[in-house]
Amino acid sequence: MRYLIVTPTEREYRNMTSALAVCGELHNSYTVIRTGVGKALSAASTARALEGGKGEFDRIAVVGYAASTVGRERGEVVAPRVARYHDSRVPGDFVPELTEPYPLLGHDDAVVWTGDAFVNADMIAEIKTRFGVSSGLFDMEATAICQAAEIFGDIPVVVVKMVSDVPEAGDSECSYDDFVNAHTDFGCFVDYLENLK
Repeated sequence: MRYLIVTPTEREYRNMTSALAVCGELHNSYTVIRTGVGKALSAASTARALEGGKGEFDRIAVVGYAASTVGRERGEVVAPRVARYHDSRVPGDFVPELTEPYPLLGHDDAVVWTGDAFVNADMIAEIKTRFGVSSGLFDMEATAICQAAEIFGDIPVVVVKMVSDVPEAGDSECSYDDFVNAHTDFGCFVDYLENLK
């Protein structure tokens, strides 16, 4: 399987390339890119890599850190089954590509919610109420990358995230930064992708 691995930040890129470098023989082939943070930049960077790859990728993997609702622990690795935007406020049947869920290859009964903000406890409470959900992960790239994958022939996407912060439990930007600096081993992501059927 030929993977395009998408990492939003320089730290995630460095951690993923380091994990791949120390692995032994791998069943899959991996190309790692850093897209930058946010929906527009991640979609554009992914599209650029897919265009340059000329059909050489079978799957896209989005790896890195994500915030979570209460119920998941910091350091837990989660591979959601669905990606959705949390910051689109348009009628669903008017712009379905902004409101409908995107299926993912993950095995966990979870949704990764994408928006252009670092979420806090108040934002999470509003998202839970608006969508009628009790749990989820939050990032700033996954759903936008799913849209780019769709444009390039419905390339399957897997999102694998390590919970870095739980804003409802009092975590903040500082908590996130401390966690990320202390948790740099991305071997868990390599293992997950190597075993994903």
